[in-house]
Amino acid sequence: MKSAIAAAIAAVFLVACETVPDAPPRATAELKPTKGSKTFGEATFEQVGNKVRVIVFVQGLQPDREHGFHIHEVGDCSSGDGMSTKGHFNPFGKPHGHFHSGERHAGDLPALKAGKNGRAKVDVEMDIITVTPGPASVVGRGLIVHADPDDYKTQPTGNAGARIACGVIQAG
Repeated sequence: MKSAIAAAIAAVFLVACETVPDAPPRATAELKPTKGSKTFGEATFEQVGNKVRVIVFVQGLQPDREHGFHIHEVGDCSSGDGMSTKGHFNPFGKPHGHFHSGERHAGDLPALKAGKNGRAKVDVEMDIITVTPGPASVVGRGLIVHADPDDYKTQPTGNAGARIACGVIQAG
C-alpha cells in the first residue's frame, strides 16, 4: 500500500513539473560606484516576447535630479571611471536619441529620476534589445549611470556627464 501511495505522489509531482513553463531568459547587473562616487544598484533584464522588461533600482544619486542611464558596448568596469565600457551599445548604427524614438541607440534607456532620498526606480519594456543571443543581446554589455541628465540630442552621448556607477550585464 505504501509503495502505491508513493508511486501516486511521484506521478503527481512528475505531471506538475511537466506543466510548469520554462522561465523567460533573464540577465542581471550589479551597479557599483566608480571612483569618488557612492552610487550603486541592481538591474534585471527579462525577455518578454519581442521586448525586454528592464527593472532597475539605484541609490546614492543626487536627490531630485535626473541621471542619464545607458547600456554600453563592453562589459568591463575595470577602469574605475566606467570608461572601459566604451560608447553606447549601438548595433544598428542609429543616432543617439530618446528611448521612445525608433531612431536611437539600442542602449538608450529612460533617465533615472532620483527622489529626495537619492533613490530611483525604472520599470520599462524596451524594444530593439534582447536577452537572447544575437546582435541586439545585452548580455556581456556594460550598464552605466551618469552624473547628469541625458539631453537626448547631443551626439553620440546625450551630454550625460561622468560615469558614476558601472555594471556588467550577465546571463542568469
